[in-house]
Amino acid sequence: MFKSLDVKALGLSPTQSETIELALSFGFRSVDLDLVEFAAEVAAYGLPRARRLLDSAKLKVGTVMLPPDWQREKDFKAAQTKLNELCGLAALLGARRALTIIDPASDERPYHENFAFYGQRLGELGRALEPHGLKVGVGFESSSAARQGKQFEFVHDFEALLVLLSTAGAANVGLWLDVWQIWASGGSLDEARKKLRRGQVVAVSLSDAAETDDADRYEAESRRLPGETGLIDSAAVLTSLAEIGYDGPVTPAPGRKLISSMRRDQLVKRLGEKLDAAWKAAGIGPTGKLAASASH
Repeated sequence: MFKSLDVKALGLSPTQSETIELALSFGFRSVDLDLVEFAAEVAAYGLPRARRLLDSAKLKVGTVMLPPDWQREKDFKAAQTKLNELCGLAALLGARRALTIIDPASDERPYHENFAFYGQRLGELGRALEPHGLKVGVGFESSSAARQGKQFEFVHDFEALLVLLSTAGAANVGLWLDVWQIWASGGSLDEARKKLRRGQVVAVSLSDAAETDDADRYEAESRRLPGETGLIDSAAVLTSLAEIGYDGPVTPAPGRKLISSMRRDQLVKRLGEKLDAAWKAAGIGPTGKLAASASH
């Protein structure tokens, strides 16, 4: 596994050259890209110019985020043309992992009908992205606020997501493992770690949880830096991932509430340090695998 940086999720808006400098300076081997934003750069300046800095820095593309159209269009084919264009571009950049989040509620279909709909739609999505060599990592949203005002609740915890993914019938559709979302939904991280299987995890987001006296500790803005409070055992998560042979990106995902006052370079440096500490505590070596002494 390797360390990836997602500047947009941190609320930052550096240029591509600044992003690359931050990643290289603080030990990140890849960056997560906003695919729609990058496609706009390609349209404006051409692919060679848009990608030249990434190529010269020899940074991987950790993940790309899919636009949500695939789950909101009544006819999947209406979204597929746009997806094919974007995913073809992602493949040219060497991206191998695309992410999406399931809508946690609906006004259109009750739970059982929505479950059948998404099982079929995720299978269609996987088959559409397969020719581009892309895996699809599917995540969930635990926040109750995301379900307010909707008629029907839908998947918003780890167990339900695993069942849904099992119905997709596409080998390249897997799990976006956001450990904070599991914690915030009331799930057991120990139990979740036991259920992880080789080849199942597409991408990982890592953060810690707020202290018990934090009023909004279950809102994403309150996420802490990995290892900050110890309520989420980042090292144990990484060890479990290494044991199943996970070889993808690990992206730190703190909430914006407590990092907004930090300078950009200070923040990314701190993220790199926290990931390094978790790596060391998990017994993971420079190659992203368990060191020999830790694997016994």
